[in-house]
Amino acid sequence: MTITAPATPATTRTIPLAGVSLGYFMVLLDMTVLSVAEPDLASSLHASTAGLQWATTSYTVVFAALLLTAGAVADRFGAHRVFRSGIAAFGALSLLCAAAPTLGALVGLRALLGVAAAACVPASMAMITRLYPDPAARTRAIAAWAAISGSAVAAGPVLGGLLVGAAGWRAVFVVNAPIALAVLALTAGAAVRCPRGTRRINVRSQLAVIASLGLATDALIAAGARAWPHAALSGAAAVAAVAVLVRLERGSAEPVVDGALLRNRGVLLGLGVGAAVNFALTGDLFVLPLTLHRGPVATGLAMLPMTVPFVLGPPVTGRLVARFGPRPALLGGTVLLTAGAALLAAHVLTAGLLLTGCGVALALPSLAAAVMGAAPDGGAGAAGGLLNAVRQSGATLGVAVAGAFASTNPSVALLIPGVLCAAAAAAVALALATTRRG
Repeated sequence: MTITAPATPATTRTIPLAGVSLGYFMVLLDMTVLSVAEPDLASSLHASTAGLQWATTSYTVVFAALLLTAGAVADRFGAHRVFRSGIAAFGALSLLCAAAPTLGALVGLRALLGVAAAACVPASMAMITRLYPDPAARTRAIAAWAAISGSAVAAGPVLGGLLVGAAGWRAVFVVNAPIALAVLALTAGAAVRCPRGTRRINVRSQLAVIASLGLATDALIAAGARAWPHAALSGAAAVAAVAVLVRLERGSAEPVVDGALLRNRGVLLGLGVGAAVNFALTGDLFVLPLTLHRGPVATGLAMLPMTVPFVLGPPVTGRLVARFGPRPALLGGTVLLTAGAALLAAHVLTAGLLLTGCGVALALPSLAAAVMGAAPDGGAGAAGGLLNAVRQSGATLGVAVAGAFASTNPSVALLIPGVLCAAAAAAVALALATTRRG
């Protein structure tokens, strides 16, 4: 039986849409706002580079891993319940992060923030679908949602710089509490209420995903700190966790990853490019504040050439994708990211940041179109969830790998993302050439 959402006046839909968008804004803001706080955080909690890496990646590891199952949780318990619970938890945990007495406490609380963040993202899409049953109106609503939430990436370094400059690193977490309260107020109406479902949740496979990604990240961070026995032990444990995950998935009636997607070349290409782009973006955001040696406000302003294109570029990319398809935009984005990484490694800051920002603005909007277009019939939702999970995994590995060279060889740290993006550009170019020959 098909459930049709009740008709609602435009104002009744606009208010909760603003709340849903603001909620995703808060989740994305927490991924970038901490970057300019790294020097102050290191000084306050006596954190090493490895400690700073974990303060960042504990959030993205859990966020990435749980995105694979968060959609099933939203379907099972009602998207609006899951979303509002996640927002409330995010606000409360942010205040606890602001009061964290030690680095270990902050890392643990950031991991819990990742749980709350994962509860919000797939649920927000379900709520928008409920609010806007008409496809054309829904497309416009999703565009507004993406524009509002995407501005968090641009606002993060600048807002973080202002907050840290005024009140220290703890202020970047305090700001989430009033945002969470505003989101809860805006989404309190009946228009966003979604029915419960009967979809099953694969808990064992989900725990194996978290263990695999967490142990792999730990191995990379330990290798960067030259703690080789630790790195070897975590690496072996990560391999074992992946083996357990594969075995669980093969015998499961409800796998967390649809095997058909992993056998689809178009989807795999999009996943690889998505991982490379987020690797470059988050790796740069982690490394640059540690190497610029400026105050937090100056650091945030220095990042503007990279972050402003995230806001201005997507409408242009949308028109390019509509006319030429997603792959030319993907190729252009990865080429720009490669050139930007080369300039940053050569200490050409402004031009390198600008090319990097334009590359991200070209690549990310076209990724969704590429993956959704390549997904088999009925698999678009699962493909979108997998893309988001892989992108956040790329962000996690970007901090772990690039951060390993941040203090010893910053040029190498900034060049590594370029190498990955060059490989991604080559893969996209090969796919384009194959398509044209066909």
